[in-house]
Amino acid sequence: MKKIILIASLFIAATLDANAQQIKVITSVESIVPSGLGRSRIIDAQEEKDFDSYTTTQTEEDNSRNKSKRGDIRVKNFEETKLLNFYNIGGIRFQNIAANDAVISSKLTDMLKDGWELVFVASGVEANAGSDDGQGLFITRYIFKKE
Repeated sequence: MKKIILIASLFIAATLDANAQQIKVITSVESIVPSGLGRSRIIDAQEEKDFDSYTTTQTEEDNSRNKSKRGDIRVKNFEETKLLNFYNIGGIRFQNIAANDAVISSKLTDMLKDGWELVFVASGVEANAGSDDGQGLFITRYIFKKE
């Protein structure tokens, strides 16, 4: 009896480990361009790409190139959710930030309801940061997994 339970447990564990996980990245891009001139969005790709199709291997013996073009990488099917810009004509708008938080929270909650698990968040800012810097982006990537 103990052997049957042990074998069944090992079989179930092996089956669970063999299941592939899906990874999905959702990106929010929030404009930090003064006067509200930028564009802010949540981007969710609706198609999958195989990285191997765009990967080359280079060695000293073989300099073979992948025949795919940069344009082949583009995703044409994606979901775009509008967000508000951080700035308007009067300067920074905290109300816009709160509104974006509500929309992003709604998207993340929807992902969790669909069985996705948030495993990592990465964010950064792109700006030249000079004294006359008048534009930039605040980008956040939400990385989910599903078994």
